[in-house]
Amino acid sequence: MAIKSNLDAVNDALRTAMKKDDRVVVLGEDVGALGGVFRATAGLQKEFGEKRVFDTPLAEAGIVGTAIGMAMYGLKPVAEIQFMGFIFPALNQLFAHAARLRNRSRGRFNVPLVIRTPWGAGAGALEHHMESTEALLTQIPGLKVVAPSTPYDMKGMLLAAIEDPDPVIFLEHMRIYRAVKGEVPEGHYTVPLGKSEVVREGKDITLIGWGYMRHLAMHIADLLAEKGIDAEVLDLKTLAPLDSKTILASAMKTGRDIILHEAPRTCGLGAEIAAICSECGLLSLKAPVERVTGYDITMPLRMSEKLNIPDEARVLEAVDRVMNF
Repeated sequence: MAIKSNLDAVNDALRTAMKKDDRVVVLGEDVGALGGVFRATAGLQKEFGEKRVFDTPLAEAGIVGTAIGMAMYGLKPVAEIQFMGFIFPALNQLFAHAARLRNRSRGRFNVPLVIRTPWGAGAGALEHHMESTEALLTQIPGLKVVAPSTPYDMKGMLLAAIEDPDPVIFLEHMRIYRAVKGEVPEGHYTVPLGKSEVVREGKDITLIGWGYMRHLAMHIADLLAEKGIDAEVLDLKTLAPLDSKTILASAMKTGRDIILHEAPRTCGLGAEIAAICSECGLLSLKAPVERVTGYDITMPLRMSEKLNIPDEARVLEAVDRVMNF
C-alpha cells in the first residue's frame, strides 16, 4: 500500500493499465509532454512514447470521434476532455455513436472507450471549468458514468473502466484531486462498476452523495453524531447504471433520505434517486426525500460559486426539516 492523492491514483491507474496491455493509449489536449492541465498524465509519454500518449488539437468532437474509431479497431483509448464544460462539442459523438454502436451493429462492434474529465466546483475557476452535467450523460442508454471519490476507488474504477467492453465516462472531481489522500494498493486491481457503497452505517437518516459531496456528507455525519443523530452515508460511485438496490435498502432502513449534488436541481440525478425511494420504498419513508443541490442557474464565477453548491449550513437545515417532519 502507498498513500496517494486522487490525482496520483489516476496517474497510477493509467501507468498500470499501459504496462498490462499495449492496446491502451492516452490522448487529449496537452496530455503528452505537459502531462495534462492537472498533471494527471505526467511522465506517461516519456515512459511509453509518443505513439501511445499523444496530444490532440483543441477539438473535443475530434478527440472523441478519433477515440471511437480506435476502439472499434481493437485499441483501448483513454481520452481526456480537459474540463467537463468542454465536453459539449463531443456529445454528438458520444450520444449518436459511442453509446449506440453495439446496438446498431447488433453486437458486431463494441466501443471499449474511456473518457476522463475533471468536473465540479470549488476551485475558483473560470466559466466552463467547473460544470456538473452528469445527469445529462446518465440519461443516454449505452454509456456508463462513474464518479469515484477516494484514491482507492479512483485507481480501481479507472482500471475497471479501461477493461470494460463499452464506453465509460470517468468523472474526476477537481476539488478533491489533491485534497483527498488514502491508501492505494500497488499493481493491478479493480473496483466493480455499477455498485454503490455504504461508507458509514447509520440508522436515523441517509445522506447520499458522489464526488466531493461524499466527503461533505461524511463531515455532516460527524456533526450529527455530536447531536445524537446516527447518519448513514452512501457514496454512489457509479451514476449510470444506478445501484437502485443499495439506494433503496438504505432508504428503507433509515426512512429518511437527503441527496446532495452540485448540479442544478431541476432534472438532476437527485430527482431520479428520490423517485426510486418514493416509488419502491414509500411505506418505509418517515419524511419526504430532500434534495440539497446547486441552483437552476449558470455556475457563477469565482467566489460566488461557493454560494451555489451545497454547504454545511444548507445540509443541516435539510436535516432539521427531515428529522422534525
